[in-house]
Amino acid sequence: MDSGHSDTPPMALKILIAGGFGVGKTTLVGAVSEIRPLRTEEQLTEVGRDVDDIGGVERKTTTTVAMDFGRITIRAGLSLYLFGTPGQDRFWFLWDELARGALGAVVLADTRRLEDCFPAVDFFEHRRIPFAVAVNRFPGARDHGPEDIARALDLEDGTPVLTCDARERTSSRDVLVALVEHAGRMHAARLLESVS
Repeated sequence: MDSGHSDTPPMALKILIAGGFGVGKTTLVGAVSEIRPLRTEEQLTEVGRDVDDIGGVERKTTTTVAMDFGRITIRAGLSLYLFGTPGQDRFWFLWDELARGALGAVVLADTRRLEDCFPAVDFFEHRRIPFAVAVNRFPGARDHGPEDIARALDLEDGTPVLTCDARERTSSRDVLVALVEHAGRMHAARLLESVS
């Protein structure tokens, strides 16, 4: 007799939201999270100006000092736990712990400061963590095609490059779905390699 409940236990997947300082990580987590997101933002201080490069984001007044956390249900029985990483170099020691057990990552990019996402791309490539690049649309930023972004970042073939507006729930959700699909394909391919 059908009780209306699935026999499949609910699944939660860990996803990182990474990228340079001021690229929109906290915004994306907040836009898609169905729970009140945990944020560890603090005010930027005058002392920190000597440490943090705020070039291109001069109007930014806060910064993530540990992580952001949110949750989104993709479908019944499948939730994503989102961990937004801090963007400044001085907090990168946290990335290894945040990445532990992650299915994959979204690397947010700003085409006005594309070089700021190189360290995140390198981090995930070296650890063989599947990732997608999501170009966050900022006012005044030039549009570049996915092929141009992939070439500029020297991405491995097949790495998804998408555009998004981190402020919009649907746009951000679509990036997460694309990442989960990409990560699933990569994990399946690695599994096949290991049994061949």
